[in-house]
Amino acid sequence: MVQLIKMDEEVTNFTNLGFPLYLMTIIGIWKLFGVVAILMPKLALLKEWAYAGFFFTMTGAIVSHLFVNDPMVSLFGPALLLVLTVVSWYFRPTSRRVISANV
Repeated sequence: MVQLIKMDEEVTNFTNLGFPLYLMTIIGIWKLFGVVAILMPKLALLKEWAYAGFFFTMTGAIVSHLFVNDPMVSLFGPALLLVLTVVSWYFRPTSRRVISANV
């Protein structure tokens, strides 16, 4: 949510990566929606979309930092969030999983 409050460090990151600053608001709002979706009971398909969004956002952040040759320490934050996302998705309760019909 640091994107929504426009923390100085995050503004610097976005500027260094060459992203427009309005993207911070878009990403921040979608992250907030994603957290709400994951915490709400039921809505398993929406949770899958939220996890996918977090996965794509964090992998995109890692790749973006690599493309601009940022120091490896800048990968720590997005890599940690990526690992936490994958762990959270993998260990989610059965009641929060999408059940597919075998056709």
